[in-house]
Amino acid sequence: MAEKTTQRVLNIHESSTLRMAKLSRELKEKGVDIINLSLGEPDFDTPEHIREAAIQAIKDGYTHYPPVAGYLDLKQAIVEKFRRDNKLEYKPSQIVVSTGAKQSLINIILSIVEKGDEVLV
Repeated sequence: MAEKTTQRVLNIHESSTLRMAKLSRELKEKGVDIINLSLGEPDFDTPEHIREAAIQAIKDGYTHYPPVAGYLDLKQAIVEKFRRDNKLEYKPSQIVVSTGAKQSLINIILSIVEKGDEVLV
């Protein structure tokens, strides 16, 4: 049987952010002093209290797919953080926890942009 790949798949190109991350790594390996803003990857290790919280979450059974918009207790903690640190008031229903900026941006774009709309970035 002949293999078939759709044109849609053939048209996929390397992610620009991944390409820039690779270039940044290569330049850094050559000793070039750069500030890498390609992936949003922190330039520090995960703080100890966050690592401990992650271990505790595993022990508490948070080992399955979460609700799409995030666990309610996490959303409530985020609401409290905004109230305490930023003097901002939100409800848990106004908070969405995602896997990262790209996921959030595509969700927003798919929610509000129609085919043919003009978008300036």
